[in-house]
Amino acid sequence: MKILVCISHVPDTTSKINFTDNDTQFDTNGVQFVINPNDEFGLTRAMWFKEKQGASVEVVTVGGAEVEPTLRKALAIGADTAIRVDTPAVDGYAVAKELADVVKNGGYDLVIAGRESIDYNGGMVPGMVAAMTGASFVNTCISLEIDGDKATAVREIDGGKETVTATLPLIIGGQKGLVEESDLRIPNMRGIMMARKKQLDVKPSVNATPETTTVKFEKPAPKGEVTLVDADNLDKLIDLLHNEAKAI
Repeated sequence: MKILVCISHVPDTTSKINFTDNDTQFDTNGVQFVINPNDEFGLTRAMWFKEKQGASVEVVTVGGAEVEPTLRKALAIGADTAIRVDTPAVDGYAVAKELADVVKNGGYDLVIAGRESIDYNGGMVPGMVAAMTGASFVNTCISLEIDGDKATAVREIDGGKETVTATLPLIIGGQKGLVEESDLRIPNMRGIMMARKKQLDVKPSVNATPETTTVKFEKPAPKGEVTLVDADNLDKLIDLLHNEAKAI
């Protein structure tokens, strides 16, 4: 089985976010970038298929040379090879077009992507890649088993879970549940050293045209002041909730 894991290069959630050029550009200075968490769950599940079923695992991301440390981390975790599509990831549709070209020419049985990235939270790329390639698609996937050319997946739905079956090739939009956080892997020294020797191919862009343009970024409004009320002063608490917060 040949598996492709789509990786997003995203800011760590602990990073302090700022914008430049009149709030039209994201300021990357001082920002630590990581593998998108939803993608990391998928990568860890792919490693399980590699170890238990002898699958080969390739990772891909769209971006400039600055994303290569993220790909190298995926290689250190255990992926066999990596692909970087040499174009900025500025739009979900354009990214999907670039990834679809990789998928069409790669002969993959299974493509694992995160259901969304934690930077833009668009949640659109895996589904668009499936539509562009004609593959079956399961989103919000929290469990996946493969037996031959048959896949059994469990996905979250409103109010519960749904179990579906599909024939490979298959694309999934994964999330926590494919593996648990305790199953995520930290690269060890041997993995880091081996990652330096593993193949990382740079693929030219298919020059997909973005369908959206970022006009401006805006930070959330700062939190207001907090009023502390003594635990024994219920009358004051009720007065504030009623007359100031208008909550009751």
